[in-house]
Amino acid sequence: MRRPFALLAGALLVGALAAPASAADGDQGFTIEDPRITESSGLAASRLHPGIYWTHNDSDDGPYLYAVDSSTGRTVARLTLKGIGSPRDVEAISIGPGNEIYVGDIGDNLGGRWPYVWIYRLPEPRELKDQTVRATQYVVKYEGGARDAESLVVHPRTGRVYIIDKNEDGGHLFEGPAELSTSGTNLFRPVAPVDLWATDAAFSPDGEHLAVRGYLGGIAYDWNGGRIRRTGRLDVPLQRQGESVTYSADGKKLLYGSEGAGSEVVAEHAPGGSADSGAGHGPSAAAEEGGDGGGIGLTTGALAVAAACLALFGLRRLFRRG
Repeated sequence: MRRPFALLAGALLVGALAAPASAADGDQGFTIEDPRITESSGLAASRLHPGIYWTHNDSDDGPYLYAVDSSTGRTVARLTLKGIGSPRDVEAISIGPGNEIYVGDIGDNLGGRWPYVWIYRLPEPRELKDQTVRATQYVVKYEGGARDAESLVVHPRTGRVYIIDKNEDGGHLFEGPAELSTSGTNLFRPVAPVDLWATDAAFSPDGEHLAVRGYLGGIAYDWNGGRIRRTGRLDVPLQRQGESVTYSADGKKLLYGSEGAGSEVVAEHAPGGSADSGAGHGPSAAAEEGGDGGGIGLTTGALAVAAACLALFGLRRLFRRG
């Protein structure tokens, strides 16, 4: 995948200015300990196995999924997918009704030139151990032509699959057919704009809310029957390369993951998930969306982050002109 210029801001600032997440009831985040997981690009909380999170590498790894125990950060199972071709650029994972796992091989390092991408579906194993699992492969195309995407979500009640394309100037929520078909191409159609350079997304367990994250911020939406309505910003932590997000199984937390060896998964309150949480109001969200903070005060460190990011984005524009 492409490493955008904006990531320089995160790399320079995360160590010096990012405050640690506050401890709270429930999942407090974890560090992925498995040395095989160096490009964690998707994250999904298991409902069948409490405390287990499924992840996968970005590319050049093979048809593998990893079950990580959030209490230790250790991998407790690696699944090898069979019945599919060679994965190309796996960017997202989501769990739908009936504990079915959906994997989005939807990245496009060529900037939206591949004529089709793939989705893989498999049952979540009841026993956590290294094993080979047969998956179903679906061919996907987009109305209007090829797209680069890193966000795939499955509605937990209807089972319908959605993809959000990745575009620096904002993308769209694409809706798949009511049921995916193996006999032909599955056409995904744009149904709503998403004002974010999206790297992942997640449905709340009840299917009423949609969280979309980017490198430096995120947006909370009410699902509203598919007619998404923006409700606020998300408290997205500053990370080396923020690639993933999932709701905890109880819906109280949003967990944010990053690429890199020994990467941290950071837990934050989900909007509406607890009495003291609301739509996000963190400094990283303000930096990406460019909002006025909605009357919420920023710390000195947050202001420094915003100033530095603005300077770096300004430099990028100069480079573009050069």
